[in-house]
Amino acid sequence: MDNTLGNVIGDSLSLSIGYAERLLAGIDNDQFGRLPYVGEQVIQSNHPAFIYGHLSLYAPKIIANLGGDPMDLPEGFENLFSKDAQCVDDPEQTLYPSRDVIVDAFFGGYRQVLEDIRNASDTVLARDNPTPGRLRELFPTLGSMTAFYVGGHCMIHLGQLSAWRRVMGLAAA
Repeated sequence: MDNTLGNVIGDSLSLSIGYAERLLAGIDNDQFGRLPYVGEQVIQSNHPAFIYGHLSLYAPKIIANLGGDPMDLPEGFENLFSKDAQCVDDPEQTLYPSRDVIVDAFFGGYRQVLEDIRNASDTVLARDNPTPGRLRELFPTLGSMTAFYVGGHCMIHLGQLSAWRRVMGLAAA
């Protein structure tokens, strides 16, 4: 089976997963759902809970599109972390699931994606993107859409976390 494209895409995903692991270093549980702030000024941005939760939504979709059997996400993830959801400050740690639940969903999903994408044939990745609308216009094949989700989309949001870390006084990851 020819899986050159899957390995090319998998290399990008490996980089995203490694960066996501490094970005968690030094983030205390009580900061995980907090918006960044400077002095008394809260900065409306995405915090780690929202970033990892939002990104976790895409792994099951990718796996299903590749013909795999995705793990189920915890109840309520779709509403809390959809592209239309608002990231809110959670100082009491009651609005979002625990750090462990969110991080496990993210890494569990993307590690399965990595395995499935590396095993996907070029024929599968050359199939038409099954998502209707603008996403299909931008990414006409399953491979191009997957490459975006595991590369560009992940790195956009992980870049938000990098900025969050700096505002919160943490070092680069």
